[in-house]
Amino acid sequence: MKRVVITGMAGLSPIGSEWPAVERALRSLRNGVRYMPNWDNYQGLNTRLAAPIEDFELPEHYTRKRTRSMGRVALLATRASELALLDAGLLNDPILTSGLAGVAYGSSSGTPAALCQFGGLLLHNTADGIKANTYLHMMPHTTAVNVGLFFHMTGRIIPTSAACVSGSLAIGFACEAIRYGAQSLMLAGGAEELCATQAAVFDTLFACSTRNDAPATTPRPFDADRDGLVIGEGAASMVLEDLDHAIGRGARIYAEVVGFGTNSDGDHVTQPSAPTMAVAMKLALDDARLPPDAIGYISAHGTATDLGDVAESQASYEIFRRPVPISSMKSYIGHTLGACGALEAWMGIEMMNNDWYAPTINLDHLDPRCADLDYIVGDGRTIEAEYVMSNNFAFGGINTSLVFRRWH
Repeated sequence: MKRVVITGMAGLSPIGSEWPAVERALRSLRNGVRYMPNWDNYQGLNTRLAAPIEDFELPEHYTRKRTRSMGRVALLATRASELALLDAGLLNDPILTSGLAGVAYGSSSGTPAALCQFGGLLLHNTADGIKANTYLHMMPHTTAVNVGLFFHMTGRIIPTSAACVSGSLAIGFACEAIRYGAQSLMLAGGAEELCATQAAVFDTLFACSTRNDAPATTPRPFDADRDGLVIGEGAASMVLEDLDHAIGRGARIYAEVVGFGTNSDGDHVTQPSAPTMAVAMKLALDDARLPPDAIGYISAHGTATDLGDVAESQASYEIFRRPVPISSMKSYIGHTLGACGALEAWMGIEMMNNDWYAPTINLDHLDPRCADLDYIVGDGRTIEAEYVMSNNFAFGGINTSLVFRRWH
């Protein structure tokens, strides 16, 4: 089978849209959570907190003609993908239109506002407001399709609309497409745009933080005083490439994708299952042909929800049987849903290559129900890790685990 490497990466996040800015935020222990005053209009919504992108601007070549099929989530995905291709030195490269390059991309849904236009038909018996592009904005595969269209890519399209594992599934499936020789190159990632409807999903489950007067103090993954997650938005894209192809063109290599595991709980649609989470991690280790001791750091899903944190920590200990270093990037960027798997993988690889790992902020009092892991706190940790693992878990009981190797 082919070996798969990452030759380009880019992200758009609540704490920055270039790695140096993101790293500054991580080192300053500053999160991107904000009070959302416009959410005061929603009766019955308890949370007023979110982590928005505040500096997202499109270049002039994103004309109306080229973007009319895109809502904000597709725009985020496409811009992140353009920056990743630029980073890889492949923007406008003939391989993109050769059929040898494909797209694996996901989000939890399309643009929520587009749903309202169809909602008018059901609620008010009128099709007024429904436009020719409304469905293109709201369709669950809007990110994958629009990324492919924007760059005129003619390889396979793999949509991964699977809630909180959309981004990580995309990376894993893209890796498999290259490993088995179906594609030489894949654009992979995940995106999500911010909307109060997404907060409402978790608010109705009493799983959203309501520290509305203290945005900087939440979310609090693994902390005994956590009160729920905070929704965020963003996008991250990676260029995955056949190693031989990458070496042949003299590409810079960030990391090798060596392990991917995914499975399902087969039990409950919203309650996590530690045993099957552990199986997903073992599948990734087996795929990488690595023992648990080889992993130097885990990027946790770490949502700051009561059941999720405990189950994830117990699953991790079941596999590693030691205090493996672990932290949650959601303490900085919130839960970016379909984007989190890609954003957290991007951050994990950058930290691996810099030998410094950000702590979980707001983790002041570890929940005693969480397993005995090495929860990174304080100012972060210097670790020389050869392999890092990035884990994500989603509604529906879908579990993913990715293993990346440092490139020498």
